[in-house]
Amino acid sequence: MNGIVAGELMFAALLLMLMLRVPIGIAMFATGAGGYYALSQFDATPLLASLKNLAYARLSNYDLVVIPLFLLMGQFATHGGLSRSLFRFVSAFLGHRRGGIAMASIGACAGFGAICGSSLATAATMGQVALPELKRHGYAGSLATGCLAAGGTLGIMIPPSVPLVIYAILTQESIGKLFMAAVLPGIIAMVGYMLVVQIVVRWKPEAGPAGPVIPWPERVKALLEVLPVMIVFLVVIVGIYGGWANPTEAAAIGAAACGALAIARGGMRLPGIVESALGTATATAMIFLVLLGADMLNSALALSQMPAELAAMVQSSGAPPLLVMAAILLIYIFLGCVMDSLAMILLTIPIFYPMVMGLDFWGLGATEKSIWFGILALMVVEIGLVHPPVGMNVYIINRLARDVPLTETFKGVMPFLASDLVRIAMLLFFPSISLVLVRTFQT
Repeated sequence: MNGIVAGELMFAALLLMLMLRVPIGIAMFATGAGGYYALSQFDATPLLASLKNLAYARLSNYDLVVIPLFLLMGQFATHGGLSRSLFRFVSAFLGHRRGGIAMASIGACAGFGAICGSSLATAATMGQVALPELKRHGYAGSLATGCLAAGGTLGIMIPPSVPLVIYAILTQESIGKLFMAAVLPGIIAMVGYMLVVQIVVRWKPEAGPAGPVIPWPERVKALLEVLPVMIVFLVVIVGIYGGWANPTEAAAIGAAACGALAIARGGMRLPGIVESALGTATATAMIFLVLLGADMLNSALALSQMPAELAAMVQSSGAPPLLVMAAILLIYIFLGCVMDSLAMILLTIPIFYPMVMGLDFWGLGATEKSIWFGILALMVVEIGLVHPPVGMNVYIINRLARDVPLTETFKGVMPFLASDLVRIAMLLFFPSISLVLVRTFQT
């Protein structure tokens, strides 16, 4: 049995378990262990030897400490009321426009993503804050829920981003460079979503009525409330890329600053601190379980030689590099129907990364190609959070807006998906969009 056939059988077994609603981490671990055992001629000794070192080799990685720290930063922001400050700030400047409350929700999602790093947490938190305001101002259910489901994806597009940290660890790439490369695509995503809102309300003015004009003294007050959050974001990102703090140190500073802000503003007391710690522990345990499952599966795939055989096949096929990249992006969109973003990154990067690095794209060097592919993969993975039939962000927002049918929410995200496709095409054909800041700050 060659490596590609073995890999196909493992993926078929994985998809079968996912359809049976087996948790993704357990499904990947079971598939990997079974595949490793079969490829070892049904001798358990190599599998046991691999398992002996697997967990320690992964979880002793110092870079992984950044994940719970960024998650804790988001938990402090949630329980400390910082999300409400972000929404009030953006709403004060945009809420008086037609569709302004929806655009404020998107802007607040981007701001919260800058101190969170999780899409699901961004969607859930900002949904609780913004949905009552959208409903109070008479927004259509499809636009209200659609803008929040799409806006939630900014939680992983705007750095810090947990999937980007995982990508950096898997590819031995610089976390700071990836964060810097994600800034401009993240801003473009936010602006694109706001343009979608404007198009929708021009087509259907009743879908997003304008709110009241906020006096300038209240706008200044809202700005002062959110200014510390902006400073925390700048300290974390500039600290990482400026070289005076590594990602773990910067994440620790950000978490401590968000915690201090939440306590000082009176929004968080001991119960909030306990909830933040428990929420961080739960999310970290889930992510690390998925990591271990992916490591087991990737060990089996490496034993089968599937990634190397695929990379060699693609290089010898003579297929245009852009056609190969388009096929990879389509596979990501398909996988988004059955699994979450983190699992997709962990499962596919060991397979696709060697293929991409062996091809020529626009004359990019190895480092720039690695960074560009990471941002491109992140944006396509992000689509899986909102497109049917899974769309985890859609289900989270719809659970909060019980009076809006699920079909209306999926209809509401469709224009935002069109914006995503335009943005992916822009980045595919113009890699400098993600590389310009990296190149600028390198010189």
